[in-house]
Amino acid sequence: MRIGVLASQGAFAEHIAILQCLEVEALPVRLPRELVGLDGLIIPGGESTSISKLMLDYRLANEIRNLSRNGLPMFGTCAGMILIANKISDSDVESLGVMDITVRRNAFGRQRESFETELSIPVLGEKPFPGIFIRAPLIEETSSRVEIIARLADGTSVAARQGRLLVSAFHPELTNDLRFHQYFLDIVTGHR
Repeated sequence: MRIGVLASQGAFAEHIAILQCLEVEALPVRLPRELVGLDGLIIPGGESTSISKLMLDYRLANEIRNLSRNGLPMFGTCAGMILIANKISDSDVESLGVMDITVRRNAFGRQRESFETELSIPVLGEKPFPGIFIRAPLIEETSSRVEIIARLADGTSVAARQGRLLVSAFHPELTNDLRFHQYFLDIVTGHR
């Protein structure tokens, strides 16, 4: 299995390290030709405006959109969730527009309002998952095709799945818990 990790900016090295722990071939993606032959793609957390501009500058955006429309599994964390969304309610960042969600950037405040909390994510089992939220977005709206898979205690939606698309407002790549990445790999192989 070959999983690409968009490596323009952000926490791509951490995703690659987790995939390697799961014994998966993980490849940094910076150019369109590096998208060829992938079984899945991860768009990491980072700065959504910078990642969006770099995707456009390096002619990745249309390629990634087309791959998604043709069924390539994709996983976006934090900024990656923003970029996968159909709509960003509070920004003019150009997203890929491939998932039926509306997100709000920096929904919890600035860097100093970043936080960690344990999340109940039933698709990962009973054990709580460590949610690390850094200038995180949230999911404001979804279509009926989207399944919310994680919420904060107050009901705020922070992770979702739509077919072969997976997003999280938090950073599973910054934890030692491999379950969220394994869940994505199970989507890629068709076991979920």
